[in-house]
Amino acid sequence: MSGYDVVVLGEVLVEVHLDAPLREAVDGTAGRLSYSGDALNAAAAAAAAGARTALLAVVGDDELTVPLLERVERLGVDVAHVRMAARPNGAYLLGADTDGDREFVYWRAGSAGSTLSPAHVDSWAGLLRGAGALITSGITGALSETSREAVLAAATLVHRADGHVSYDPNYRARLTGTSQARRLLAEIAPLTGLLKTSCPSDALALVDTADPLAAAARYRALGAPVVAVTAGADRLLLDDGAGATYFPVPVNPEPLDATGAGDCFTGTVTARLVLGDPLDQAVRHGLAAASLSVSGWGGTGRVPAFAETAALAARRPGD
Repeated sequence: MSGYDVVVLGEVLVEVHLDAPLREAVDGTAGRLSYSGDALNAAAAAAAAGARTALLAVVGDDELTVPLLERVERLGVDVAHVRMAARPNGAYLLGADTDGDREFVYWRAGSAGSTLSPAHVDSWAGLLRGAGALITSGITGALSETSREAVLAAATLVHRADGHVSYDPNYRARLTGTSQARRLLAEIAPLTGLLKTSCPSDALALVDTADPLAAAARYRALGAPVVAVTAGADRLLLDDGAGATYFPVPVNPEPLDATGAGDCFTGTVTARLVLGDPLDQAVRHGLAAASLSVSGWGGTGRVPAFAETAALAARRPGD
């Protein structure tokens, strides 16, 4: 056994978060530096939910690498298996947002993260086979052809070892085309234990529908046994093959920024499943953690402790 409940395969990005929407940014607009990326967001959430969590990633050799790794460690995620490449770290710029309809400007061409390859997966094979679960995404698979191969190789290893695989297509039109994203989705869906996606953004691009029920059915037809579809800011559809149920998202009275909320959901649900929660309870914990996370700036600005997550999940509507 690897000793890890959850391993997360992906990239870590330098995050520059402006204090205004991007289209309103002017000379002198203030911002803050942090570290994010869907893999780190999910890993931080899994660790906060009680899982022993490791990050499997390739980072750069620039001046931000040391503080980047220190931040990951402070979030409770093991970085002992992170590799380094003689490339810069990827970065992105985003503006303030509470609705989840964010705009990003990325600098990741030729980044260290894009060098992720099957050779890295081979070096982590023992960790992957021994882990309770793997989290990865379509973003990771779209970084490069070798990254795509790495995602499939890692998911195959974990699936064959009877581990759980959580996958989020996380479609980004500026990063990949629909045909490539659909091809990866079709290959990885049968390997998953949970496929988490969004509607309408992912669903329109990948399964040609803006209807959450139809989207879940189409993802399941590809081989995904359990599908969670975020359908706006206030509800999520869960289809486990026995039926489709809408879950409400607990209300956060002080939303600041929705960046990383979906990743927080995936990380929390995956952790709680490995730790023994039944599916519906794991989903409620994931929704509570995601709701709490939007009170912070950026992808890892607010990672709620599990006690707070569990307390919110246990509340009844109207409490």
